[in-house]
Amino acid sequence: MRSYMSKAISVRSDASERSLSLLKQTAIVICASAVIAVCARLVLPLPFTPVPLSLANFGVLLVGLTLGSRRGFAAAALYLAWGAMGLPVFASFGPGGIAQMLGPTGGYLWAYPAIAFLAGWIAERGNASFTRNLIGAVSAEIALFAAGLSWLAMVTHSWKQAAIFGLYPFLFAEVAKVMLAAACALRLRRKF
Repeated sequence: MRSYMSKAISVRSDASERSLSLLKQTAIVICASAVIAVCARLVLPLPFTPVPLSLANFGVLLVGLTLGSRRGFAAAALYLAWGAMGLPVFASFGPGGIAQMLGPTGGYLWAYPAIAFLAGWIAERGNASFTRNLIGAVSAEIALFAAGLSWLAMVTHSWKQAAIFGLYPFLFAEVAKVMLAAACALRLRRKF
């Protein structure tokens, strides 16, 4: 009888620990999504392009590199869901909601979950290091700009105009964001 009781207590304890772990992971994903939203609100509109200079992709990279592929994907997808529902989480430069997701910056926005996944997936391979994070962040940025520029080329009907609007003005800032995300994620990853 004692063996049965101890197994029952053990099963309850395991279930309780799993529930707490799931609750903790859910809270981490929600908070990470909020980090992306706060970063997106830090924006500098540029008068010569419909694409603002924003820290949103820094937030996506940071979340992906810190939390890994699955939780990073979940946080970025939740961020998009919040924006689609009309919550003011996208860069303040734009109409917000679904309209913003279908506007000139839509290609960047739709790519965020995949970008977080890619950065996290690369960061998860092997030992954590600045170099590994940097490779993950650069790879993710290349994919992000491929998606964003493809979308802009469809909107503007010109690859040249897409590059003028969505690439050239951002190169210097993107290098800084990639380096900063790789460094910050290395420190934060140990805590999550």
